[in-house]
Amino acid sequence: MTAVLILLAVVAVVVFWGIGVYNRIIALRNHFKNAFAQIDVQLKRRYDLIPNLVETAKAYMAHERETLEAVIMARNQAVAATSKAAGDPADAAAVRQMANAEGALGATLGRLFALSESYPELQANQNMMQLSEELTSTENRISFARQGYNDSVMSYNTAIEQFPGSLIAGSFGFKQAELLESTESPEERKAVKVSF
Repeated sequence: MTAVLILLAVVAVVVFWGIGVYNRIIALRNHFKNAFAQIDVQLKRRYDLIPNLVETAKAYMAHERETLEAVIMARNQAVAATSKAAGDPADAAAVRQMANAEGALGATLGRLFALSESYPELQANQNMMQLSEELTSTENRISFARQGYNDSVMSYNTAIEQFPGSLIAGSFGFKQAELLESTESPEERKAVKVSF
C-alpha cells in the first residue's frame, strides 16, 4: 500500500511539473505574439504615413513617377506580408517573408529620400518635413519593438530547446519562432565612406 502511495505521489509530481512547463511555454509564446503585435501597430502607422509622403513628393517630383510607384508597390507588398505574419507570428516562413518585404520597402524609401535631396523646394515643404520626422520617429519605435520581439522569441526558443522543456514542446508540437533579422546584404552593412 505504501509503495502505491509513493508511486501515486511521484506520478502527481511529474504531472504537475509537466503542467508547469507546458504553461510556461504557453506564456512565453503569448509574450512573443504580443511583442509581434507591437511591431504590427508601428508598421501600420508607417504604412499610413507613406501614401501621404508620396502624395507630397508627387507635386515636386513629377518626372520621378517610377520611384513613387515603386514605393507604393513595396508598401502594398509589405502590408500584405505583415498581415499574413500577424495572423500567425509563429509561422517562420511568413515572418521571413515580412522581413524581406520590409527590407524592400526600406530600400525604396531610401531611394525616395535620396532623390528628394535633388529638390530643395520639396525639402523645404512643411508637410514633407513633418512627414519625414514622423516616419523617422516611427522607424525608431519599430526598432525598439523588434528588439522586444526578438528578446521574447529568444526566451521562447530557449524554453522549448532546453531540457526538460524540449520534452513537453516536442510532445505538443511547439515549433521555434523566427527572429526578425536585418535583410541588408553584406554590401549594405559595410561602413559608409565619407570623403570631403
